[in-house]
Amino acid sequence: MALVTGGRLAAAVSMAGGLGIVGGGYAGVLGGEPDLRQELSHVRGQKFGVAFITWALARVPHVLDVALDQLPEYVFLSFGDPRPFADRIRRSGAKLICQVQCLRHVDEALEAGAAAIVAQGTEAGGHGGKRSTLPFVPEVADYLAVRSPTTLLLAAGGIADGRGLAAALMLGADGVVIGTRFLASEEALTPRATTDRALLATGDETVRTQAVDALRGVPWPDEFSFRVRSNKLTEQWAHREAEAAGAFGSLAATYAEARSRQDLDVVVSGAGECIGIIHDRTSAAVLTEKIVLEADALLARGATLDFSRQASHQHTC
Repeated sequence: MALVTGGRLAAAVSMAGGLGIVGGGYAGVLGGEPDLRQELSHVRGQKFGVAFITWALARVPHVLDVALDQLPEYVFLSFGDPRPFADRIRRSGAKLICQVQCLRHVDEALEAGAAAIVAQGTEAGGHGGKRSTLPFVPEVADYLAVRSPTTLLLAAGGIADGRGLAAALMLGADGVVIGTRFLASEEALTPRATTDRALLATGDETVRTQAVDALRGVPWPDEFSFRVRSNKLTEQWAHREAEAAGAFGSLAATYAEARSRQDLDVVVSGAGECIGIIHDRTSAAVLTEKIVLEADALLARGATLDFSRQASHQHTC
């Protein structure tokens, strides 16, 4: 969500009762990202967090101070070791959220003193690991119950509505992190053409690959890949990851030029598998309220189900 979640979207989510997180992304390492100071100015007066890609932040650690100067409630770190930043974050008064993709990452997060851990499944849009949300979340829940029962657990990956929120709570999560659904919110930084295409897409039209990062010359660690909406570039390269790695950076200039003119046949947009259940562009406040109300209704309905009578009937038959 680095190029999607600016200050206006984060503020709108927080005003609606969620926790809005400003996407600090690559901390400016790649260039062409929204100005972090400007985006943070839009969220003043709200409870908010700031998120960074950890391996990129490690290259320009002073950018963390830009975020901490604005007194965020949380700093959200993902894709790298959070421990080198933990003390600075705590000293500022902020809490640390760590997104994880395997149990090794959970251990690193606990050592860093994370107040919350986000178990991210591979269904998620953007970058991620190899574990699926459905089995990964309860495994992390059990892991935390033994090792750190006071640490909050959030679920991410493929969650876009109240059904996903209700399911995540049943899996043992305390809440959810939702990305792709807010890509199509009115306050998002998403270009209109990208949103228009996303609203017509299905979950079948996403692909997870390492080839795009290699071709555009972005040095992502090998353990992560990139889920994006399919386009002509992914159709040509997604299955040729080894070849793309050997051609590292060969399309960097082409990709940058395509981004400047919003050529969506070349430029990819992060999108989770849940893109197929997103059909409208509306405000973040409406989305947040709708998701919560739907989950509440589903959980209430589930509580009235009587499985004992069905089991008894099956037994007598």
